[in-house]
Amino acid sequence: MALRIGVPAETAAGERRVALVPDVVKRLTQQGMSVRVEKGAGTGAFITDAEFEAAGAQIVTREEAWASDLVVHVQPPSEAEIALLRSGSVYIGFLSPLDHPEIVEKLARQGVTALAMELVPRISRAQKMDALSAMAAVAGYKAVLIAANLLPKFFPLLTTAAGTVRPASVLVLGAGVAGLQAIATARRLGARVSAYDIRDAVKEEVQSLGATFLELPFEVPDAQDVSGYAKALAEEKQRQQAQLLVPHIGRSDVVISTAQVPGRRAPVLITEEAVAAMQPGTVIIDLAAPSGGNCVLTKPGETVVHNGVQIVGPLNLPAEMPVHASQMYARTLLAMIQEFATPEGFKPDFEDEIFKGACVTYNGEVVNERVRALLAA
Repeated sequence: MALRIGVPAETAAGERRVALVPDVVKRLTQQGMSVRVEKGAGTGAFITDAEFEAAGAQIVTREEAWASDLVVHVQPPSEAEIALLRSGSVYIGFLSPLDHPEIVEKLARQGVTALAMELVPRISRAQKMDALSAMAAVAGYKAVLIAANLLPKFFPLLTTAAGTVRPASVLVLGAGVAGLQAIATARRLGARVSAYDIRDAVKEEVQSLGATFLELPFEVPDAQDVSGYAKALAEEKQRQQAQLLVPHIGRSDVVISTAQVPGRRAPVLITEEAVAAMQPGTVIIDLAAPSGGNCVLTKPGETVVHNGVQIVGPLNLPAEMPVHASQMYARTLLAMIQEFATPEGFKPDFEDEIFKGACVTYNGEVVNERVRALLAA
C-alpha cells in the first residue's frame, strides 16, 4: 500500500497556513504517494478542497488525516492531536522542542517518529529544507509593512511643492534571515536603514543591501556557533551592548528587532532608557516577542504604547501572509519527504546528518540530546 501522507487542519489560534499546497500534493501523488487532506484545511490560505482534489488528494475527516502513515503540520500538535497519531507513524513539522520539550516527550510515548523542522542543520544540502529561514523571511517583510503603516511619517525621501520630506530612519537589530529581509524591504520603501549584529560576518550582507552596518566599540569573541546562529552573550556584555545601543535607538523612527538564540530567552537589546530616548509616534516591532522579546517593555501578542512609542510584539507574522508562507513551507516539507520517504514507506537514517539533526523521537524514546537534557532538568 502506498505511503499515506496526512495534512490535518491547523487549530492553533490565528494560524492560517496549511502544511501542503496543491502544487506539492500533485508532485507527491505523481511519485506514487497518497495524500489525505482534512476537509477545510486550506481555507485560511485561500485553498479550496476542490483544488486539493484536482491535485490528486483525498479529502478526509480530521481523525483520518491524523491517522496517516506520515503527518505534516505547521504548529506543534496539541495533546489531543498527539493522541490521534498512530504508534509507528511519522510526524514532521514545527515542534519548538527546546521551548516545549514536554510535547516531544508525549510524541515519544505515543510511539511516533518525530522530526522538528527547527532542528534541520544549516548545511548546504539542507538549504531547501530550511523552514525556519523561509518563515523568518516572511516575518521580516511583514514587520516592515506593519511599521510603515503605524509610523505617522513617510518612509521615502519626498520632494514636493510644500517642501522636502526627509526619509524615515530604520534600525534593524539582528541581521539573520528576518533582519536581512527587513533591511531589503525598508530600503525598497525608501527608508534610510542601519543594522546591528554581534556577528561581524554579516557586515557585507548588510552593506550589500544598501544599509549601514552599525559597529559598537566592544569586543565579542566567538559571536556565532558552528551553524551560523548568534551565541548568547554573557550578562555583563549584554548590559554593555544594550547601553551602547541607546543613542542609536533614540535617533530611529522605526526599530525592527529580530535577535534570538535557539532554546533561550531573547537577549534584551532595547532598554526602558532606549525607549525613553525615542520620539512619540516612533515604532518598535519586536520579532523576538515569542521568546520574551528584545525590548523590556514588549508584551507578547500585544501592542503597547509607552510615552508615545508604539511597541508591537507579534507572535506569528507568517500566518498573516498564509498564501506565500504556505507555499514556502510546503516546499521545505516536500524536500524533507523526498529525502527520506518512498511510495513504500518512510526510511529513517541516523547515518544522515539531516535526519539525525532533525529527529527528536524514535522507537518510543526522545533521541535528541538537548531535549533529553531539558526533560531531565
